[in-house]
Amino acid sequence: MEAVKQGSACVGLRSKDIVVLASIKRQESELASFQQKIFKIDDHMGIVISGLIADARVLCKYMRGECLNHKYVYESSMETGRLVSELSDKAQRYTQKQSKRPYGVGFLVAGYDKTGPHLYQTDPSGNFFEYSAQAMGARSQAAKTYLESHYTTFPDADLDTLINHAITSLKGAAQNNITSKNISVAYVSKADGYVQLDDDAVKPYVEKATAENKEEDVEMED
Repeated sequence: MEAVKQGSACVGLRSKDIVVLASIKRQESELASFQQKIFKIDDHMGIVISGLIADARVLCKYMRGECLNHKYVYESSMETGRLVSELSDKAQRYTQKQSKRPYGVGFLVAGYDKTGPHLYQTDPSGNFFEYSAQAMGARSQAAKTYLESHYTTFPDADLDTLINHAITSLKGAAQNNITSKNISVAYVSKADGYVQLDDDAVKPYVEKATAENKEEDVEMED
């Protein structure tokens, strides 16, 4: 659980049609690339992680395998809640076995299935909860405070508005200025399935969020 708290901040929020994930990416040094934080699980599902990236890759491979097996047997996409339940059972087993340590990673899982859009949070203890909006990771309380003050507007919000809220909420959790290089965004919808936005694709949203921040600073100075 402490590893999850020390990971870089990430957020998830959903409307009645769309689920958006966003994360701050870290780099070990200026010579290193940014670590990937958002992963595609299936055409209708994606995750954002906080904690140990290596553990996340192992569980990501497990989740992809479960989705493939379900599609092969039942000829339909796996429901988000069912996969999250199986993932949490797997995580909980290692909290009471001495042969392996618990997984040091938490997920925000976004999916769209026949029951609509869903956003779940999982943690190393095996607990999971469904949310309208949630943030986790280092300095995530600032993002949670923002989401709590705006979540009533999310159900009817469009895609651009949701992404803007996600990036704006991360500004308070970022140690440095946010840019298109250190912010990653993905969304899941019925029409488009899973779509990930990086670098140039996310740049307009980041510029809009930072421009609004500058306007607020000018107003405060006045």
